[in-house]
This record gives sequence, C-alpha cells and structure tokens, in this order.
Amino acid sequence: MALRPAHVNIKALDSSAVGLFWAQALGWSAYSPGVTTYVGPPGGPVWPDPVVLGIDVVPVPERGTTTKNRVHLDLATTSAAHQTELVERLTTIGATPVDVGQGEVPWTVLADPEGNEFCVLEPREIYRDTGPIAAVVVDCVDPRAMARFWGDAMDWTVHEVADDHATLRSAKGVGPYLEFLRTPGVKNVPDRVHIDLLPYPGDDKEAEVARLRALGATDLDIGQGDAPWTCLTDPEGHEFCVLAVS
Repeated sequence: MALRPAHVNIKALDSSAVGLFWAQALGWSAYSPGVTTYVGPPGGPVWPDPVVLGIDVVPVPERGTTTKNRVHLDLATTSAAHQTELVERLTTIGATPVDVGQGEVPWTVLADPEGNEFCVLEPREIYRDTGPIAAVVVDCVDPRAMARFWGDAMDWTVHEVADDHATLRSAKGVGPYLEFLRTPGVKNVPDRVHIDLLPYPGDDKEAEVARLRALGATDLDIGQGDAPWTCLTDPEGHEFCVLAVS
C-alpha cells in the first residue's frame, strides 16, 4: 500500500489570479473546472499527471501571515541567462523579491502575488530533467525522520538522507523532487502550501489513512466537515490531505 502525490495545494484569496500567475510562471495552463484553479501542462487537465506535479490553487477567506512558509517551490533553470530571464519575467507578472535571511546565494528568492515564497535556482545538473518545478521544499527539524515518514507514506523513492537534508523522487525518475531541509525554528502557523496525496484505484482510502496514522500522522480539523478528503499533519505538523479516488 502506498499513496501518490496528486498535486501541490496553494491557498489564496484570489485563486484565479494566483493560478494565472503560476501558469504564466511555469509555461503551463490554468484550468478552472470548479471553485479551484488547477495549473498544469497545456493540452487539458490531467490529474494526477503521470510526470509533473500540478498545482491546485484553492480559495480561502483569509490572507496568509507574514511568517515565512515552511513549504515552498524551487524552480529550475538551464543556464545563467535563463535564470536571469526567468527572474525578470516573473517580476513583470507580479512576483516580488523577498529577504528570508538567505544572504549571498546563487539563487533568487521571490514571492508570488499573495506572498508565497519560492526560489529561482541557478542551473543544477540534478534538476536538468525535472521540468519547470525542480523541487517541493519542506523546512523541518529532523530530515531523517521526515524522510522515513514520507518515504513510507508515498510510493516515491528516498534518494539521499543526511542530518541536514533528505530527498525523495518518483520511482519513475520523472518530475520534481521532494526535499526536506533542516531549518531553525518550528512550525507555528498553518501552511499556505502543502501536498495532497491520492490512493491508487482499487485501494481503500480509509485503510491508507489508518496506515498514515500508524506511521505518525495526526488528524486535523480545519472545518472541512464531511468533505470526501481527510486532513492530516505529518510528525512535524505540516498539513496534507488524502483525497478520495474518483
């Protein structure tokens, strides 16, 4: 039994505007079949996409806090010129430079129109085939423990584990990485960005949720009521949802 990542979930006051920003940023398309805006490669929504990790922008009634998100996206580039061009283009469509204490680093830290931080990386060989999203990055206290939990929760492969970082990627060797970075501080505000997981067809969602609880997940009530998805937190309090198979 294992779950697969369905998409990255981003909360926004204006989900249409934020969805359009991310579609333009990634060279993808924005689809709004309902109340949320799904961002994925052109050609029509494929959910979950077998290669990339799409973005689902969900409307919420409140703006995020000024506290730095502990989950963010890293964007890949193929050359120094591409990095410069991408940063310039992103700022023209609504991104703003932010200082999160990064100091002198080769990557650029920006925020989307509602303040969600992300990084535009310098060219790195490891991300040459990920597509526009290089990684989903999670700040944490214990990368080893997070790799154990998420490695057991999902069908992705653990690639690297150390005291200060850990990485996972799809066993198919495609799409972005999921990375855990040891970061000072602890999570103390709700995440504006999280990953949604999905059972495989034929698997029992409630059995998967019970398995996650046994691994260390905790139930979370955010007022979802009788929604078909289940809200949980991982061992360090990062929210995520287990969706129902349609």
